[in-house]
Amino acid sequence: MTVIELDLDTPLDPDAARTPPPWRYRRLGLLLTLVLLAVLGGAATPSGWAWRYLGDLPATEARIQLAGGRLFTVERSGGRRLLHAWSLRATPERLWTTEVPIDPEVGMFGPLQVTGIGGVLLVGEGRETTVLDPGTGRVRWTAPQRMLTGSGGTGVTTEAIFRPGTLYDQDSGDPGRLYFSADAQPHTEPPLRTEVRGLDLATGERRWTFERPGSVIVEPLPDGDPAVLITSSDRLSLVDARTGELLREAALPRLDGSGPGSASLLAGVALVDYQEAGKQVGYDARTLDRLWTRDLAYTLDPADCPGLLCTGDRDETLVLDPRTGKPGWRLPAADYLSPRAGYVLWTEASSGTPLRLVDARTGEPRTDLAGWGQEVTAPPERMLVLLRGNRGGGQVFGAVLPGDPRVRTLGVADVEGRDCAADDWHIVCRDGARLRVWAYRE
Repeated sequence: MTVIELDLDTPLDPDAARTPPPWRYRRLGLLLTLVLLAVLGGAATPSGWAWRYLGDLPATEARIQLAGGRLFTVERSGGRRLLHAWSLRATPERLWTTEVPIDPEVGMFGPLQVTGIGGVLLVGEGRETTVLDPGTGRVRWTAPQRMLTGSGGTGVTTEAIFRPGTLYDQDSGDPGRLYFSADAQPHTEPPLRTEVRGLDLATGERRWTFERPGSVIVEPLPDGDPAVLITSSDRLSLVDARTGELLREAALPRLDGSGPGSASLLAGVALVDYQEAGKQVGYDARTLDRLWTRDLAYTLDPADCPGLLCTGDRDETLVLDPRTGKPGWRLPAADYLSPRAGYVLWTEASSGTPLRLVDARTGEPRTDLAGWGQEVTAPPERMLVLLRGNRGGGQVFGAVLPGDPRVRTLGVADVEGRDCAADDWHIVCRDGARLRVWAYRE
């Protein structure tokens, strides 16, 4: 909204006696401004926000991928697979095209995941990773394993080493437990050891190797902390991602005669599961101090809440505090919960319709999302992007950012389909044979 201040130097009209003096208009304008601000509640679009159509480009069958402010598309040409990078600064403009190696285990139709980190692009597919120069698309090097993104210019991979002669004959059909290597080959015995390797992201050169007997689970610490947490059958190990130096270690005891079966990292807490004992133990991921132990409840229809610590069944979901393991708040339904922009999104499980945003700590409702028909793929920690049908045609887009649970309406896109993705600046939608691009931030 613009407030116009009257020019006090303008000569008075001869009929000034019948015209209110200019200072009265100023007061009236200021009063009107205050009233409008009170009514709108600050809903006016802030500086730096805009809705602008940028243009379109040919669509491909692959899903829409945005990374580092760029759009990436995949095209098959004969027996080759091509990755295109597009600039979205003004109208979409192709920056480069490069051929991406094909993982023989997945084939040409395997999905690609493009991630920008440490000054390079990681193109992951199946269990292979290709590292590209982001400026030219040139392939710098490849790894036959999935890359765990680290920090300090280091990528982390794992490789299980098996005893010779343990490869399983898949034509035999023999029963028994199988153990899989990084190249998806089944073995009849667990690995002798697992090598965790730190690789220079720029060159692929090995910086360090850290070994543990048997299988391990490796999780990079969040928030740019240059460390990885390695869970093995008997201990937790915190390792510097840049040098491979062992920072600290903690023993993992056996519970009811069994060792840990799986592990994960959530909100700075290492969750170690003892499936056979029916227990879960939480450890501080940085100090490795033991925080709590709780019983695991197994149900046929468990609560669905990725990114949260929860338990429950089809009638109720109980969200737990990951620092204490204690109940935090309850949801009287078996719907889908997921963290978004510092809040928790409550989605109807059967339809995928977003219902409301709730406070992540208390579960108290913050925003009713009635009318918004679908969530758009976007970085969940930075934003929640929504869409709904527009009465005049097309789709209306809205966004929620950290610190403010209100949905800010971004604009209307004249597309009927709902296959869309967003990043911090753009929204891209598939529209027939085209991908159409809008900017919502300057």
